[in-house]
Amino acid sequence: MTYANTATGTFIARPNRFIAHVELNGETVVAHVKNTGRCKELLIPGVRVVLYKSDKSERKTLYDLIAVWKGKRLINMDSQVPNMVFKEYLQSGKHIDGITLIKPEMKYSNSRFDLYVEAGERKIYIEVKGVTLEENGVAMFPDAPTERGVKHLNELVECVNSGHEAWVVFVIQMKDVRYFTPNVKTHAAFGEALVAAERAGVKVLAFDCEVTEDSLKIGKPVEVRL
Repeated sequence: MTYANTATGTFIARPNRFIAHVELNGETVVAHVKNTGRCKELLIPGVRVVLYKSDKSERKTLYDLIAVWKGKRLINMDSQVPNMVFKEYLQSGKHIDGITLIKPEMKYSNSRFDLYVEAGERKIYIEVKGVTLEENGVAMFPDAPTERGVKHLNELVECVNSGHEAWVVFVIQMKDVRYFTPNVKTHAAFGEALVAAERAGVKVLAFDCEVTEDSLKIGKPVEVRL
């Protein structure tokens, strides 16, 4: 996917989880932070960030903060796009052959999964998680406790028990990581649920991304260590 209108600025502060103050062309602007996670290791005063300028004049904030440099690594932190870029990846004919249907936001039981795919006799429910946390080349999820994430994993197991395929896909919104692992230090229950889901037949996948200031697309598969 691509962003139509981006600019580079300097991060100043994040007064709350929804907004950031950014220096842009010598002025301080307010930007909507498109990621409600903590991101404390990313949003440090003085780092370079990428803003997307909206064309919707009725918005309270004209800009969205979509990416940040962590050293020389550019990390996309737009939490709304991982499912979109994985859908684009599948639509390009990669990873699943013979797709006849891709439906976003598919309801199952008490959850709404990001994607539902049909390919021949296969019916696949897919939950996509965006990953922005990285330490020493290791990508991890989550960066904050997520009971909703545990619920999704448990209901993916229900999909498997009902005879369907179920996947959880971790879209790592950066390039060149060593491997992916659940962040058990932050939320042990999520790590336990992920291991249990994998043992029950849920497919656990991770991919890195090609990231530029104005684009994001799926890159290569990344090793998953549970």
